Amino acid sequence: MTQTPIHDAVREHYAERARKSDSCCGPDSGSACCDTKNVIYADELLAAVPDDIASFSLGCGDPITLAALQPGQSVLDLGSGGGLDCFLAAKKVGESGHVIGVDMTPEMLEIARANAARMNVKNVEFRHGFLEALPVDDNSIDVTISNCVINLSPDKAKVFSEVFRVLKPGGKLAVSDIVTDGPLPDAIKQSLSMWAGCVAGAVDASNYVAMMKSAGFTDISITPTFFDKEVVDEAIKEVGDQIDLKVISQEDLYKTVYSARITARKPESL
Repeated sequence: MTQTPIHDAVREHYAERARKSDSCCGPDSGSACCDTKNVIYADELLAAVPDDIASFSLGCGDPITLAALQPGQSVLDLGSGGGLDCFLAAKKVGESGHVIGVDMTPEMLEIARANAARMNVKNVEFRHGFLEALPVDDNSIDVTISNCVINLSPDKAKVFSEVFRVLKPGGKLAVSDIVTDGPLPDAIKQSLSMWAGCVAGAVDASNYVAMMKSAGFTDISITPTFFDKEVVDEAIKEVGDQIDLKVISQEDLYKTVYSARITARKPESL
């Protein structure tokens, strides 16, 4: 596939996070989403994961609980990062299940594979690839999960088409992502730093649904979870004075950008 400047900016942003072992829940993040531990997930989910792996999270929600995974299922994680959601999913699906994490950032894949080896997790594998061209077979996945990653893609329609392709008939999409209530100004959407910061690539929730429907998904649900002040603050810190916030105030961005739980199904028969 053709890589874009957006892919390059996002990849470098997360490569730097990997090199610094930084995250939403890192000690220097200043984010209200975390204290000394990852508070996005329930304690019982994280119980079997070492603290340093549990705290290396760049997500905006808990797709594992949303997915309601069952033993024996095959799971695909879009933008698997350091592997946390893959390890949590692996626990849910058990030895008879299988989890594939796909990420375009080699530095993240290195961390994820090292974490898997350290934890001796055998039912997880990590593949280098892009969401718009998944290195996954047709009709092979029971559940696709993702955590604050689809918004980073410059071609979300292609992402949903690819997810639809790899899901088995009746398969489920269960993601946490950033969407908006209304459009963002062009000055924001054209900022590569704002893209990497999970703001510029976020689309109106109605457009998000329309793209899923166009790909063939049914039973679509979007449930707002919280307006993401931390995401906005972090993105603004990244861009510095590159964006004139007169085009939209910080307070209006708080009211526009939010996290959501999103689910959909591939029909049993087409």
